[in-house]
Amino acid sequence: MHYVIIGAGPAGVIAADTLRKTDQTGGKITLLGGEIALPYSRMAIPYFLSDAIDETGAYLRKGESYYARNDIDFRQARVLCIRPQDSMLALEDGSTLSYDRLLIATGSQPVTPPIPGVDLPGIHHCWTLYDARQIRKLAKPGARVVLVGAGFIGCIIMEALRERGAALTVLEREERILPRMMNGTGANLLKRWCIQKGVTVRTATSITGIEKKDAEQDSSGELIVHLETGAILTADLIVFAVGVRPNMDFLSGSGIETDDGILVNEYLQTSQPNIYAAGDVAQGADWSTGKRIVRAIQPTAAEHGRVSACNMAGVPIRYPGSFDMNVLDTMGLVSVSMGQSETGHDIATLLDWERYRYTRLAFEEDVLIGALSIGGTQFSGVLRGLIQGKTRLGKWKQRLQADPSRVAEAYVACIRDMQLPQPSP
Repeated sequence: MHYVIIGAGPAGVIAADTLRKTDQTGGKITLLGGEIALPYSRMAIPYFLSDAIDETGAYLRKGESYYARNDIDFRQARVLCIRPQDSMLALEDGSTLSYDRLLIATGSQPVTPPIPGVDLPGIHHCWTLYDARQIRKLAKPGARVVLVGAGFIGCIIMEALRERGAALTVLEREERILPRMMNGTGANLLKRWCIQKGVTVRTATSITGIEKKDAEQDSSGELIVHLETGAILTADLIVFAVGVRPNMDFLSGSGIETDDGILVNEYLQTSQPNIYAAGDVAQGADWSTGKRIVRAIQPTAAEHGRVSACNMAGVPIRYPGSFDMNVLDTMGLVSVSMGQSETGHDIATLLDWERYRYTRLAFEEDVLIGALSIGGTQFSGVLRGLIQGKTRLGKWKQRLQADPSRVAEAYVACIRDMQLPQPSP
């Protein structure tokens, strides 16, 4: 049996480890990575930017010999196309690679907006270790940095750039920061926090073009950013963080069904036999709604990697769906969103504007279906337990609507009631 994994991010590496532990046939495992680096976590890049770790601290497994020691053939190679009818991959170097079972874990790539001048020197995404190295060279103390995008990735990068001593301006096209994670109140609280920390934040702001201040200067020259309002900004570095899209271009002609990502069933199988998909590239079930979505977060990638590998090895495991949970540390202010925090027939909120504390609970009948918490995240586990347990709150729903801070009491009381013996009929 030859297992081939395309993609050496968290989903791919965890799948390789799981296959080695689960497969009882001594099958061959080949792990293909598209970058000139050992497999690493993109979520560690901001820590590398802020000097909290060196490059090796981003590696998913320690030591160059790890893969060989575990009988995993790690190679740096790019796939041009898949030929399912031949169980074959065509590689960029002109060679081919056969497989018995294949996992596509190619992740995602950053979106580049169609803005004139976006390809000029001094403009970078923050997605790879190579990107991070270039940003570190330019983001010196006092450097004028424009960060385009204040979504989840942008807010993580924000802290790293600030810690490097940059004079930071953040531009967000939407009306609020973190538009997919926060409601208006939460976003305004976080925006106020960022401003208080010395970051300039401009929402509802779009860029119309970028140009060099002096075309004769080299890549260290200044950049002029033109805004839709007619205003201009001067920058030494521009970093784009405006979203990602799955890496699927090489699937053309493969017959693998795609939508926003690669469509997979409850076993993470694609529409082609013996081919599976995991991580940012996979469009699988959402735990809350059952709809198939792309959930581009590392916890989902890790679980996808484990489940897909078990199924590839002949140990059937159904994937229950991705639970929507994001944890974000924005310059010391931690926020958590989970479940369907933007929906629900009944909402309970608790806001302390001055202390940067906010809680928002969403209910469907007497079941908690979503939560948003800023500043007071010590009960995140309790909230997740109530949501994923679909716990009937009974009288505790009204108590939480009156005081959302009583979630721990509600959890203990409801669990205790569930464990009490029921009266005989």
